[in-house]
Amino acid sequence: MIRYFLLLGFFFLSHTITAQTTQILLDEDQVTTTINKHIYGHFAEHLGRNIYNGFFVGDTSSIPNTAGVRNDIINALKELNIPNLRWPGGCFADTYHWKDGIGPKGKRPKIVNTWWGGVTEDNSFGTHDFLNLCETLGAAPYLSGNVGSGTVQELADWVQYTNFKGTSPMSDLRRENGRDEPWSVKFWGIGNEAWGCGGNMRPEYYADIYRTFATFMSDADVEGGLYKIASGASNDDYNWTEVLMKNIPLNMLQGVALHHYSVIDWKDKGPDVNFTEEHYFNTMSEAWLMDELITKHVAIMDKYDPEQKVDLIVDEWGGWYNVQEGTNPGFLYQQNTMRDAMIAGVTLNIFNNHAERVQMANLAQTVNVLQAVILTEEEKMILTPTYHVMHMYKDHMGAELIPASLSSPTYAFKDRTLPAISVSASKNEKGEGLASLVNIAYDETHVVTLDLGNSDFKSVTATILTSQNIQDHNDFKVPNRIKPVPLQDVKIKKGKIEVGLPPYSVVVLKLK
Repeated sequence: MIRYFLLLGFFFLSHTITAQTTQILLDEDQVTTTINKHIYGHFAEHLGRNIYNGFFVGDTSSIPNTAGVRNDIINALKELNIPNLRWPGGCFADTYHWKDGIGPKGKRPKIVNTWWGGVTEDNSFGTHDFLNLCETLGAAPYLSGNVGSGTVQELADWVQYTNFKGTSPMSDLRRENGRDEPWSVKFWGIGNEAWGCGGNMRPEYYADIYRTFATFMSDADVEGGLYKIASGASNDDYNWTEVLMKNIPLNMLQGVALHHYSVIDWKDKGPDVNFTEEHYFNTMSEAWLMDELITKHVAIMDKYDPEQKVDLIVDEWGGWYNVQEGTNPGFLYQQNTMRDAMIAGVTLNIFNNHAERVQMANLAQTVNVLQAVILTEEEKMILTPTYHVMHMYKDHMGAELIPASLSSPTYAFKDRTLPAISVSASKNEKGEGLASLVNIAYDETHVVTLDLGNSDFKSVTATILTSQNIQDHNDFKVPNRIKPVPLQDVKIKKGKIEVGLPPYSVVVLKLK
């Protein structure tokens, strides 16, 4: 702890402090929107060491586990209160045939994961394993159905297998496999990235395919019916959203997906740790782009759905870099630095501030893949800076959004600029407030004054996540190099809070 406060002192002495304080106004009089807890969802694809040797080690492993799933991962995700988990992909979903993953494990067929590394897997982690894990976590399962290489009957059978209470071929098969009561899975993705790995379809063709698959998915035994999510656009493909909203009847559609990764050059995504300021700036420009993408896709949705019955679902987001040297290029293993904490902080603030339409999001991915919240190495497990941001933000889930307005100072690199400060705020049913602040600047400390307006908050406590270098990360030798700590001497004076934000820092204020 002493080292940490010395570190903060180092920041304030060695980095430029802006002369002008940034003013942020909270307008509690304009509270009208609930931040859906499902914005804080996660994603577990059969990719690299995410499922196998990540989540799942098997029930004969010496690593403590519950039905083959690591107990330390279960406990860490419970601590995050994760609201939902998406599975089995991703690109893998459109080559996955769910009946391969049920029944006695020794009799399940082996398959080749043609998308991720060309490895053979034995299907030992399947539908029962995943849905039982979700029950253990208290998380809603989000199943991604196979449209690219599957059939309408196959997906309809999966719905019946997981959801139907009565007597039927699929519910009887579920009982034969040891599960009497259905899981009542509500969230279903109808294909994934249909414009690419899900079939290289045209939007018009996919819209018709969606209508067909959705027609035969039974709503029986799920309160309120199934929540069906269309495979949505990549980045700024606004035509894709336009065609889907125009051609799919609103009564068949509950959500439209959007995928956006913070990548500026897909041919060379840059290093995960030894990146330059230019790499960092480019990554943050793509993270900030999320705000524009949501705004423009929502404008198209509003044209066809002015009553906003259909939700925007950002079910893949995060940082994506070149894989760590010496690892399988198909496994997408990368370290998680303070840069990733910046992506998470800014992106979650954007989602919160668009909570009237963004109702679900899924960080890619949970364990050992892309912007993971957890990394494992045999029996060892570490929590990443991204994990800590999500833990700091978790009280936003289900709270009422308090609109926050500011004129942000800029973070400049060469002839380009980005907003340096990101903020979102909320108030829960107990009357407690949460304000999450991010400073993405590379070498400037910004002082922020939070004007609480007409709020009746009387006390504040603060937590900060930062480090000496933007490239810093937790590893298996030093697993707690980066972790949240209390930020001292933050007080409310005459309805205002003044706080200094060091470079690349996340600060969360809890208000009572």
